[in-house]
Amino acid sequence: MLDNPFISTIILGTVAYVAIIVMLRLSGKRTLSKWNAFDFVVTIAFGSILSSILLSTKDSFGTGILGFALLVLFQYILTWISARSSLVQKLVKAEPALLLYQGQFLDDVLKRERVAKGEVLAALRASGIGAIEDADAVVLETDGSFSVIADLSNSSASALKDVKECDRTALQLQ
Repeated sequence: MLDNPFISTIILGTVAYVAIIVMLRLSGKRTLSKWNAFDFVVTIAFGSILSSILLSTKDSFGTGILGFALLVLFQYILTWISARSSLVQKLVKAEPALLLYQGQFLDDVLKRERVAKGEVLAALRASGIGAIEDADAVVLETDGSFSVIADLSNSSASALKDVKECDRTALQLQ
């Protein structure tokens, strides 16, 4: 029955899919997060391994499942260590960057982070903000997404404490 490539692909693909789901559920939510470059590599590698399992005519099923298990293990170990070590966290994770503060673009940061003003404007619109002046901050997060903060006037801005430009920018603009 496994001599038929179609039947083989259906059976091995189904078993591999179930194995991936089980491994990911056992390893926890952080395995597939979009938090850093390593997470991105793991996600791409998952797809590549699954493709190898599904399309290979050789005995790739066992090595594919082993590859999945190794990636999940490495991801688990790395996230476990980075949650306990600020040095490892700094090596693995990028820092968020302040792109707009109190309605003013931070052009040097935009250039350094390779972000166009149009992307910031799109983030503002997606957050329901129609005027740049109505946004107190736009942050480029470590996963490449944008966070828009409309009003900092009634807060301590403690959510911005890990954004490296915040202290310097706040002092320059006051």
